[in-house]
Amino acid sequence: MSNFSSQLRLSSSLLKHLKHQINATSSTTSASAAAMMFERRSFTTTEGSRPTIVHKRSIDILHDPWFNKGTAFSMTERDRLDLRGLLPPTVMSSQQQIERFMVDLKRLEVQARDGPSDPNALAKWRILNRLHDRNETMYYKVLIENIEEYAPIVYTPTVGLVCQNYSGLFRRPRGMYFSAEDRGEMMSMVYNWPADQVDMIVVTDGSRILGLGDLGVQGIGITIGKLDLYVAAAGINPQRVLPVMIDVGTNNERLLKDPLYLGLQEHRLDGEEYISVVDEFMEAVFTRWPHVIVQFEDFQSKWAFNLLQRYRNTYRMFNDDVQGTAGVAIAGLLGAVRAQGKPMIDFPKQKIVVAGAGSAGIGVVNAARKTMARMLGNTESAFESASSQFWVVDANGLITEERTNIDPQALPFARKAKEVGHQGLREGASLVEVVQQIKPDVLLGLSAVGGLFSKEVLEALKGSTSTRPAIFAMSNPTKNAECTPEEAFSVLGDQLIFASGSPFNDVKFGDGVIGHCNQGNNMYLFPGIGLGTLLSGSRIISDGMLQAAAECLAAYMKDDEVLKGIIYPSISRYIRLDLTESVATFYLVFGLIYY
Repeated sequence: MSNFSSQLRLSSSLLKHLKHQINATSSTTSASAAAMMFERRSFTTTEGSRPTIVHKRSIDILHDPWFNKGTAFSMTERDRLDLRGLLPPTVMSSQQQIERFMVDLKRLEVQARDGPSDPNALAKWRILNRLHDRNETMYYKVLIENIEEYAPIVYTPTVGLVCQNYSGLFRRPRGMYFSAEDRGEMMSMVYNWPADQVDMIVVTDGSRILGLGDLGVQGIGITIGKLDLYVAAAGINPQRVLPVMIDVGTNNERLLKDPLYLGLQEHRLDGEEYISVVDEFMEAVFTRWPHVIVQFEDFQSKWAFNLLQRYRNTYRMFNDDVQGTAGVAIAGLLGAVRAQGKPMIDFPKQKIVVAGAGSAGIGVVNAARKTMARMLGNTESAFESASSQFWVVDANGLITEERTNIDPQALPFARKAKEVGHQGLREGASLVEVVQQIKPDVLLGLSAVGGLFSKEVLEALKGSTSTRPAIFAMSNPTKNAECTPEEAFSVLGDQLIFASGSPFNDVKFGDGVIGHCNQGNNMYLFPGIGLGTLLSGSRIISDGMLQAAAECLAAYMKDDEVLKGIIYPSISRYIRLDLTESVATFYLVFGLIYY
C-alpha cells in the first residue's frame, strides 16, 4: 500500500509540474514565438571545460548572480548578450574586480556596522553576502583567495551570530524551506528549484545550531555557510548545491514571541509526526535527484543518531556533527600521539576524558573506539579494551552503569560501578575529580559549555601521566569553547597540545617559543567526503570511508611540524593542495575503500 501511495503521489506531482510548464509556455502565440527566437539566440559560455547555455538577456543577466560578471563582461559578450550600454565602458579583469572590491571592503567594514554593538565580523558577512547576491563567481573567487580570513566569516564562529540574527538580516532568498505545513506537497515543491542537477544538499532543522541551541528557521545560515565551503574547498559547482531548512517549529520562546521571526511560530513537532516530515523530504529530493548527497547539520542529539541510522543504508547521506566532527577529532587525537614521539599505532593506549555526551561527543567516542579496536585487531576483546580508554562526563557528572534513564547512545561507555570505585570515583563524579584520578593523556571537550575547563580542571591535568597532555576545546562558536589557549598554556606550559573548534591566535611565550593553537575545523573533512563520494560513485557513505579520511588527515602533517605541536594544517595551505594531492587522494580513499 505504501509503494502504491508513493507512486500515486509522484505521478500527481509530475503532472502538476508538467501542467505548470505547459501553462507557462503556451499562454499566447506571441509568447511561443518569442520563446523560439530566444532559443535560437541562446549564448554559450563556459563552465570549467563544459559549455553552459545562458537563456537570459540584457538586464536579466545582470540581476542573476549565477551568470552576472559585472564589468568583467568582454565587449563581444556585451554585444551577444544585449549588455552594451548597461555597464560602464571599461572592461575589467576578474582580478581587477577583486582588488576593487577588497579596497571597498576594508573601507566599509566599520561603516556597515549597525551601531557600536555590531561586531566587525558581522559587517564583513553583510558585505560579502551582498556580493554573493549580485556576482556569485566573484564571491567565490574572493572567498578562495582569502580563505583563511573569510572562512571564519562565512562559517564558524561568525555564522553563529548570523543565525541568531537571520530574520533581521534576510534580504534575498537562498536555498529551500520545507515546513510542517508543506506535508503532502514536497514531491512537487522540489521541482520549484531551478537546477536540474544537484550534487550536494546541506539540511538542518535548526534545533541545535552550533552550541547556541534552537534557532528555528534561522538555522538555514549554517547550511549556506557549509555549502560555501563545499564550493571553495572542494570545487563543487555552486549551481549544483542546495541549502535546505526543514521548519517543524521551534521551542525557543523568544522566537515564538518575536513578530519579526520568519519561521513557523509553533512548538516543534515530535515523534512520528516529526519523522514523517523528514521522510517525505528525503523521498522528494532523492526522487528528483537520485544521486544527490545529503549532509545533515545541527540536528539535536535526540534525532541526530536516529536519523543517521534510519537513512544511511538507503540514501547517500551523512551527519557532519556525528561523523565529520568525529573524523576531525580522531585526526587530532592521532596527531597528539605523534606529538609525543610515538607511532599512531599506540593510540589504543591513550586515556581520554570526554566532557559532553551529546551527538558530537558520543559520535567522537564511537569513532575513536572503532579506530582503537581496528588497531587492536577488530575482535570483541579489542572493542572491550578500546571502550575502557574513555571516561565520559556530562552535565550530571561521570556516566556509570548506575545512572538512571541513561541515553542508549552513551550506554556502551558507562563505567562499571565497581571499577570506578577502585579508581576513587563514583557515579556523577565531577570533571575535576575524574581528571585528578584518571590523569588522562587527553581532555576532550564537546560540551558547548564555555569555560568548562576551569583553572581547577587545568591544574588537575598537570598530573597527567603523558609527557605532552592534550586539550581539545572543540565546542563552537568561540564563546562556547571549554577554555582559551591562553588559559590552557598559562597553566600547563608550552609542552601542551591544544586544539579548538573555533579559531584562536597562537600563544607567544617569548624567546621564539610558541604555543600552537590548532583549529579542529570540520572543513578539513566534509568537503572531501562530498567530493570523494561524487568521484567514486559510492552508493553509501560508510564508516570505513570516514575513518580513512581521518587517518589521511592525521598523516598529512610532517613529523617536524607535529613535534612542534602543530597537528592540523593551516586552512589556506589545505585548500591549495594541488590536483594530485586532493582529488586523486579522495578518489582513492573513498573509491577503493568502498569497492
